[in-house]
Amino acid sequence: MIRSVLLACVFALLAVPAAGADYERVPGGAFRSVLAQEGGARTLEVAAFRMRALPVTNAEFLAFVQRQPRWRRDRVAALFATPGYLSRWSGPLALGAGAPARQPVTRVSWFAARAYCASEGARLPRWIEWEYAAAADAQRRDARADAAWRAQALARLTAAFGAPPAEAGRDAPNVYGLHDMRTLVWEWVDDYAALFVNTDARQPGEASLLGLCGGAALAFADRDDYALLMRVAALAALAPADGADNVGFRCVRDIEGAEHP
Repeated sequence: MIRSVLLACVFALLAVPAAGADYERVPGGAFRSVLAQEGGARTLEVAAFRMRALPVTNAEFLAFVQRQPRWRRDRVAALFATPGYLSRWSGPLALGAGAPARQPVTRVSWFAARAYCASEGARLPRWIEWEYAAAADAQRRDARADAAWRAQALARLTAAFGAPPAEAGRDAPNVYGLHDMRTLVWEWVDDYAALFVNTDARQPGEASLLGLCGGAALAFADRDDYALLMRVAALAALAPADGADNVGFRCVRDIEGAEHP
């Protein structure tokens, strides 16, 4: 009887709705992207927004599929997820040893990530928002000129490649209060499929998925930021129904009155 009560309490803790997640304010400003934008512009004005302090975890996504059963792995439509969807979990409604509660959820499709964010009254970030927020370290809004900082991010990202992610929150927050932006998992962005302009396209500005290796470097302003290049390459190689071992996500909320470019 006592064991049953304890198990019920643990399950209830794991099922806490994700709506209580912390969203940190990221102030707007001018930002020079590593990627060429439409028309060749690189410096853009980014409107202020709020971003989840941590990636979405297994426990939070479990609570989501309990509330919205159509996103369970045994019920999700084939259009929205491939067979590997949530396959780290031990069952449709059970995390198991392979998916600790505080670990970022991975093997989740872009469609499912968008649905989760909508359930929090949020959305997936645009690439420019994610890149802007991820450029910060603990003291600076833009630390990208620091070669040692970039090298550390690359070393930690490559060391973790292919292994289950560590728990969310392992890194100290950056200047905006955001954890694990560049070192834990790659993250879905809403416009991931249009990150690169196809250099072979016949129509100016025609967007396509990233052509790995060849077209990738041509669109990068800073070809020494290997960690970011790897991240974009990994995302752009995916179809929206795909999931991957090291791809998770976090959500953003618009700020009323903030103007988006």
